[in-house]
Amino acid sequence: MNKFIDWMTNSFGPKAGKVAKNPWVASVQETMVAIMPVMLISSFITILSILNEYIENFPDFSYISTFTFGLSSIFVAFLIPTFVLEKYKLPKYKRQAGLMGVALMLMMSQSVFDADGNFVVAADRIGSGGVFVAIVAGIFTALVMKFFSKRSLFKKDTQLPKFLVDSFDSIAPIVVIMVVSFILCNILGLDLYAYVNVAVSPLINIAQSFGGFVLIMFLMCFFYSFGLSPWILTPVYYTVGVQAIAENAKMVAEGGAATLITTNEVFGGWVWLGGTGCTLMLCVIFAFFTKSGRLKGLGRTCLIPGIFNINEPVVYGSIVFNPLLMIPMWICGIIVPALTYITFKLGMVTVPSDSFLLWYMPVGLQTYMTNHDFRGLILLAVLLALTFIIYYPFVKVYDKQCLKEEMEERAKKEEAEARKAKAL
Repeated sequence: MNKFIDWMTNSFGPKAGKVAKNPWVASVQETMVAIMPVMLISSFITILSILNEYIENFPDFSYISTFTFGLSSIFVAFLIPTFVLEKYKLPKYKRQAGLMGVALMLMMSQSVFDADGNFVVAADRIGSGGVFVAIVAGIFTALVMKFFSKRSLFKKDTQLPKFLVDSFDSIAPIVVIMVVSFILCNILGLDLYAYVNVAVSPLINIAQSFGGFVLIMFLMCFFYSFGLSPWILTPVYYTVGVQAIAENAKMVAEGGAATLITTNEVFGGWVWLGGTGCTLMLCVIFAFFTKSGRLKGLGRTCLIPGIFNINEPVVYGSIVFNPLLMIPMWICGIIVPALTYITFKLGMVTVPSDSFLLWYMPVGLQTYMTNHDFRGLILLAVLLALTFIIYYPFVKVYDKQCLKEEMEERAKKEEAEARKAKAL
């Protein structure tokens, strides 16, 4: 175990950190984080929609969701090329890059002007269902803009104002992006939206499978136990989850039932129990079932944040690089998602179909608000009990070690004080 931890610390960890900090990967990651507050609006709308069932003529706020969650792909297409150029310290075309990312995304989605001059675009193609297409559009735009950012039509000693030079220089990359998309989408008539979704369908299918669902959660716990933020996997799980919840909503709207389980709503409601690694019950054990003063204090300090799914203090304060607690975190990262997936797959709990990304709501309340199914609370209770059972024996061993260390430190302190008193 020591050799493995050493390898993770000195070899794998730094390499994983470099990948996470890669400008392209980091740009996609930061884009998903940036649009999260906008996506959260739909979660508040979901809460308000409950009032429609009890209050007659209560306003329908779903219109707001149309212009937040419903435009998420446009936001992604704008932000990715902007972030990429920022990270490469090439601000010259940053604004134009965002605009052209949106333009390219709309062209790839086969948006057109009809005979009456109306701009026609399929709503499902600019919402969360088109996030992967938006990522492709954003990355292609960033590549072109990055290439031309280091080139200019004018000499360095030109007397023209800088804003004018930059404006003329930006024409070249804009023309390249528009001509390429025009040829592909208009002349050749290719449905790039469909092609991109076909290309990423293997990734989506894997993520939506039992193995993919469990693997995503396990990797988050695994990386986290070595101090690597689970946000590393955000570009994968968040993008798949956003697209899946849109598909689920579409299925329900058509009179069917939601079937896609790998969604951010399922993660938040049943898998992140107190945060990545299911650490809520670990805080409970620390607070009420240990004798070590340090662990008891840590548990009581971290319990309230844990209820709201904030677990950095307890993870970095006790789990990271601690084999005794890393192992149960890994076990939770396998057992909890496995049981959750099977339960949903068997239809024992309703699969969420509305966007609900308020992950910081209290455990239990968040679970119920996710799908309004009391059976989900039963599953939650089972999972919490299971994580308690998994963590408990490991904590008891760790508690004995900490208690022994505290007693030794206390004995040394008392001995030192005795020597000091004798000297006086």
